[in-house]
Amino acid sequence: MYLENLQVADKIMKKIFDIEKVLIILKKELNLFFNSPIAYIVISIFLLLLGFFYSRPLFVQNYATLRHVFDVIPLFFLFFIPAVTMRLYSEEYKSGTIEVIFTLPLRKSEILLAKYLSAVCVIFISIILTFLYPLTLLFFGKFDIGQTIAGYIGVLLLVIFFSSIGVFSSSLTKNQIVSFVISFAIMFIFFILGKLGIFVSPTIAYIGIDPHYDNFVRGIVDVRDIVYFLSLTALFLYFTYLSTTTEK
Repeated sequence: MYLENLQVADKIMKKIFDIEKVLIILKKELNLFFNSPIAYIVISIFLLLLGFFYSRPLFVQNYATLRHVFDVIPLFFLFFIPAVTMRLYSEEYKSGTIEVIFTLPLRKSEILLAKYLSAVCVIFISIILTFLYPLTLLFFGKFDIGQTIAGYIGVLLLVIFFSSIGVFSSSLTKNQIVSFVISFAIMFIFFILGKLGIFVSPTIAYIGIDPHYDNFVRGIVDVRDIVYFLSLTALFLYFTYLSTTTEK
């Protein structure tokens, strides 16, 4: 019975996408990204800025904590993630290669998933490089492993959500700069809503990332917050799929 269920699930998944094809496109997207010097510049700037916010309290107050890093990451993502995702579809539309890709024996869902995962992988790699910070806390500060893990879970959930917005924005236009601006604008709305406090209703504020992301930063892993990020991610990926089925 268990094997039969697995076979049924496998057949259903293959109707949506072929994982082998997704991996082939994913590899191509990652090669394109890391063959560009801009990729290393963007990642380096991101890490240098995070390093500054981590090290400043260490040298000024002789106290190290990851709270400063987790607090500024959403702000940095407003610029970093659009810079990573802006070319995913826009470049293909501008060069005309998207028409060639769409004529290949590939589902649009496979192309979408591969492009999305390529962005997530690039940003995940950047986040993994920040693992050096908690290691230094063993020597310079207090290290709450549970709170740190929860904080990184929040960061990774924010990555997959904002990346879906970035891919969606890239699917709307042939211009990478326009894609960047659209992506930034949508992310900023989710970024600022939770910070408006008394100026908006609690329901509207709850749509923003702050009430959900801050829980992880405080070390609280709530299933409702996980559902929040995953649901919005799925929604924007669906919007992207709809966008790729229309003429540009």
